[in-house]
Amino acid sequence: MLRVSSQHFHANIIIEILALLFLTGVTGYSQSLGDVARENREKKAAETSTTPPKIITNADLPKKPDGDTGATEENNTPATPSPADAAASRKAARQRADEQRAACHWKQQILAQKDTIANQQARVDKLRASIHFFDANSNYCSYASYACEAYNRRQAQRMERLKQMEQQLDQQKQKLQEMQEAARHAGMHTAVYDP
Repeated sequence: MLRVSSQHFHANIIIEILALLFLTGVTGYSQSLGDVARENREKKAAETSTTPPKIITNADLPKKPDGDTGATEENNTPATPSPADAAASRKAARQRADEQRAACHWKQQILAQKDTIANQQARVDKLRASIHFFDANSNYCSYASYACEAYNRRQAQRMERLKQMEQQLDQQKQKLQEMQEAARHAGMHTAVYDP
């Protein structure tokens, strides 16, 4: 019996040694994740360095929106603009920029005027809502006629101030209409003179 257990013991040791050798052999051939990532980066870098990026210039772009590059059919060379065409193009670009600045200026002025009118209108509405006269025949006026008369005088003064403010508001509205008409005559778009 002792012999059987000793053989069994030796067999277990041999199996353990073989398993240990197998595992160390497998790990010797495996790569770490970092090594694999490094190799992939190096491959990508090698691929991208061998194919240079394509540089696109203005000559590569079509001159006309329909895709015509401006090349002549007989020699297939791109047509170069003449100095007069280049100067005309620069002049047109400056003119468009000036028109855009003018449109922006008109729009800002008109919006500012509309804000002025809105603020003036709000002040007029608030003052109008706060004016109330006492009826001379009311119970309050029969008991405190002096106070009632003084109050009504203040309300009359406020009414005069309201009329002045309404005149100013009408003047501001007239100024807005004149600005819009001037912008219309200057050739501005509706979005500019009636934002």
